[in-house]
Amino acid sequence: MIAETPGLMEEVRDRFAHVDACPFEGPRIFFENAGGALHLKSVVETSAFHAAIPDNPGRANAAGRRLQQIIEAGKADMRLFFNAPGGQVMVGESGTELLFRLVRTAALGAAEGGAMIGSTLEHPATASAMARWAGVTGRELIRVPHDDATGSVTADVYRAYLTPDIRVATILHTSPVTGMASDVAAIAGAIRAVAPEAFIVVDGIQHASHGAVDVAGLGVDGYAVSPYKMFSRHGYGVGWASDRLTACAKDQLAGGPEDNWELGTRDAGAYATFSDVVAYLDWLGGRCGGGANRRQRLEEAGRAIAAQEHALMRAAIGGTGNLPGLGAMAGVTLIGGDRIEGREGVVSFRLAGWDSADLVEHLRQNGIRVHTRKADHYSGNVLRPLGMADCVRLSPSHYNNENEIARFLSVMQALAA
Repeated sequence: MIAETPGLMEEVRDRFAHVDACPFEGPRIFFENAGGALHLKSVVETSAFHAAIPDNPGRANAAGRRLQQIIEAGKADMRLFFNAPGGQVMVGESGTELLFRLVRTAALGAAEGGAMIGSTLEHPATASAMARWAGVTGRELIRVPHDDATGSVTADVYRAYLTPDIRVATILHTSPVTGMASDVAAIAGAIRAVAPEAFIVVDGIQHASHGAVDVAGLGVDGYAVSPYKMFSRHGYGVGWASDRLTACAKDQLAGGPEDNWELGTRDAGAYATFSDVVAYLDWLGGRCGGGANRRQRLEEAGRAIAAQEHALMRAAIGGTGNLPGLGAMAGVTLIGGDRIEGREGVVSFRLAGWDSADLVEHLRQNGIRVHTRKADHYSGNVLRPLGMADCVRLSPSHYNNENEIARFLSVMQALAA
């Protein structure tokens, strides 16, 4: 949709800062979006504007009133983004911090006893939170094994480990190492069928920039994202909690609203920059076919982004023009196989005879920005079972184009040859 519509790719790229050049190194192709996406120019401008305002939201002056309006508008945009007619939206320190808070609240609010369940594919944002709060509450933590060959986990595998006494469950929407997305609705449905009262929390940090989010359709209780990975900036996370999770006891100021998840004076700029992201998706959805309302346009934007990234993944793995893809290059090992369906903007790989850090540096010297993933506390759950110490992660976004993929493949082909 994006590449096929005349002029649209240029319009998209023009809305992002540093789209083809680093302010420190000069021209480069940016394939490190899984580590942090490019920022919208509107986000940069909004951040600078709010950073200069000394007033607090809600004060009895024009600035205070306007900042409160911006926060309320931001919350409305968060609800729209999540498709969350119920529950509560919130801003926190980061997506990871919010996942810890959601898991903690669920673990302490659930009925005593029972077990907690997640998968071995999960990022430590949920894996570490589940381990900590299973230990604190004296519950067994069940780790559903992911498939090393495909880099994914399915509802059928979850189903084999489910019991009626499951109290808290976590699901990784998309892996930041393998790039493979989980069928969250199917996994949540399997959990509900066996343990209907379980609290289900989803790590949506990697998925959020690759397609629409629909908590109303997923049947879950918590969902968190990191805006810096979805075209906004660092410094905050955004989450949603269902009404029944919100009803649990949680950290909050005594005497304040019982449904409030946020602590302290909020940065109105965080809400405003999230509204910038929603406005961008609204615009993109309109340019790609539109819809009768903003939610429909956000969903259309999600489909357009997914279609563009699918084409980029197909080119990166299968090749483009006369250039072979990573899947056909001698010495290249793909993490999670060469499947394109279900892959969201990430392909990780190793090249025989090359240390991954050296390969990342070689690509940098050729104007291509990628990243090393190591078998550490972030990615070891995926790499260690494969006997790998590290890998290289290529992570395009919808503002990247096939010519940029071709440039990457040409450098890789020279090395593989």
